[in-house]
Amino acid sequence: MTDANQRVEPVGEQSSAGSADAAQNAPGSNTPLTPKQQDETKAATGISLWRYILIRALLIIPTVLILVTLVFLLMRMTGDPITAALGGRLTPDQLAERIHESGYDRPLIVQYGEYLAGIFTGDFGTSLSDNRPVVEMLGQFGTATLELTLYALVVAFIVGVPLGMVAASKRDRLPDAVLRIFAILCYATPVFFAGLVLKLVFSVWIPILPVSGRTTTSTEIALSDLVTRTGINFIDALRLGDMAVLQDVIAHAILPALALGLLTAGVFLRLVRTNMIGTLTTNYVSAARSRGVGRRRLVNRHAFRPALIPIITVMGMQIAMLLAGAVLTETTFEWKGLGFQLSQYLIARDFVAVQGIVIMLAVIVAVTNFIVDILAALIDPRVRY
Repeated sequence: MTDANQRVEPVGEQSSAGSADAAQNAPGSNTPLTPKQQDETKAATGISLWRYILIRALLIIPTVLILVTLVFLLMRMTGDPITAALGGRLTPDQLAERIHESGYDRPLIVQYGEYLAGIFTGDFGTSLSDNRPVVEMLGQFGTATLELTLYALVVAFIVGVPLGMVAASKRDRLPDAVLRIFAILCYATPVFFAGLVLKLVFSVWIPILPVSGRTTTSTEIALSDLVTRTGINFIDALRLGDMAVLQDVIAHAILPALALGLLTAGVFLRLVRTNMIGTLTTNYVSAARSRGVGRRRLVNRHAFRPALIPIITVMGMQIAMLLAGAVLTETTFEWKGLGFQLSQYLIARDFVAVQGIVIMLAVIVAVTNFIVDILAALIDPRVRY
């Protein structure tokens, strides 16, 4: 019996050792991985990230193609652009001649194929109302819309994120209720109405800010002295080094940026508030609180960063909202950007230019969503799977 027991003991030891090895190599084990396992994990993570980036990049192509096709077909539903823009101002013979010269009397599939080929070579056609290449117009006015969108994003972050933190830290109290009502008003108020109210208050009742335009005439003349202009007045004013010019550029940008930025600030405020409330109830925040960490440090250091992840993930949708709002904002403040030009071309029924602007805005939204997806994947690895 003694010998039998002695023979059994090594088997038990061997079984225990095997269980220990299995526990050590278990996926959920807290035991540190070996250097080889760490390298394999990093390699797998890197491959999944690059695969995700490649898939997202390839999805841009069909997205843009579908958008281009929809815009082309919608524009053709009103008839040919020549008749839409010049009908009633030309005789029937002149109109037929212009239609034939432009190729709008050919089959629709042929026109679509030529339009796609032109887009791939950078040719969006020529506008009918002012007879200029659409690409040239996009380059001239696109930078103005980009500048306004950046201003609006700055306003949205400055207003929405801090106020969302305050609302979360004062949950279910008076400041929280006031800020939630403010957020609802921000994203529920039409952007053109907000612009009119801001103009009435700060340009009529309290005349401290300009009512319209991007700059004064004197500032525009000063900026024209630059050999090469970026088209973004803030950067050009910094390059010029004239503080009076810079102040004029900022003064003209305040009201449009507020009108457009508050639209997104309300969304950011609600997102930050909701996610910070959820983060403040997590276990690691409770553990930090039990160690005596102050409330301000809990909010600013432990709960703030996780609350920003949802903002990054919805940034692409907010860029699309800002571009849509830019049409009304630029028209309200006569900010000479793509939105303002789009309204002018719609009035002139210049569907060639309208088509080019809409497609350019769609491409910007698609590329922005791609960049936001990559940033979200870098911040939160769960997005990649």
